[in-house]
Amino acid sequence: MVHEMRPEDALKVSEIERICFSDPWSFESVKEGGESILDTWLVLEEEGDVFGYCVFRVIAGEGELLRIAVLPGYRGRGLSKKLMDQVVEYSRKKGAGSMSLEVREGNKKARNLYKSYGFSEESIRKNYYQNPCENAVIMWNRRI
Repeated sequence: MVHEMRPEDALKVSEIERICFSDPWSFESVKEGGESILDTWLVLEEEGDVFGYCVFRVIAGEGELLRIAVLPGYRGRGLSKKLMDQVVEYSRKKGAGSMSLEVREGNKKARNLYKSYGFSEESIRKNYYQNPCENAVIMWNRRI
């Protein structure tokens, strides 16, 4: 089940951050982000266990996907699609007409997921990511 992040979910989300990203956001960043009026945090939970999440924002009719992650043991089950479905639905409700994101150039699975939601690769940010150093691919869906 996907629902908006509650304060008690922040610790688990920060743990997922640590496991899934080489440059994880801190617990404090996750906690403060969950309190932000700009960002929407959604978690994927089953039987009280959080195993995935995403965060995005909509400002002036444009959405931006900031993070999406599913724990490694839960991947390959279509769970990222459940999160993306909600990102699209929430973004439309919040008035987004388009949405952007950035993704590691080497993350082919994520790039393919985004393409399946109508995103296209529009530009590259050279050496954007660290640990390891890698380009970011900027993707847009101009009609979310």
